Amino acid sequence: MGALEYLSRLFNGHAKRRRKQLQTVELKVRMDCEGCERKVRNSVSSMKGVKSVEVNRKLQKVTVTGFVDSNKVLKRVKATGKRAEIWPYVPYNLVYHPYAPQTYDKKAPAGYVRNVDYSFPSAASRPDEMYTMLFSDDNPNACSIM
Repeated sequence: MGALEYLSRLFNGHAKRRRKQLQTVELKVRMDCEGCERKVRNSVSSMKGVKSVEVNRKLQKVTVTGFVDSNKVLKRVKATGKRAEIWPYVPYNLVYHPYAPQTYDKKAPAGYVRNVDYSFPSAASRPDEMYTMLFSDDNPNACSIM
């Protein structure tokens, strides 16, 4: 594209429209019966850019794939009158501490735990502190040879 074309588009107001990327949106939706499932499926599948909709009533999970925005999908599902949120769970084998207090959730489906980001202190940040605590009297797990 030449400089003249760029300037003419700039002054005429023709801006490039960015196309949304293909993404997968996972939602947790409270569904009790086949009617609820059908209602959610029809409302989401009628959206522009949706390629596929998968509904798993047992897990209370809706998976939408397409050129869509996750907030718009969530808003559309909430418009049906169902309680919905972005899928908060991940498989337990992907979490460093799956049974930590805020991670473990009794309402989570089998094999899933809540997705919680932990901010563990980096061991490389202060190595001198790590070595001094190794032989400290204040540390109950310190070396008892000394």
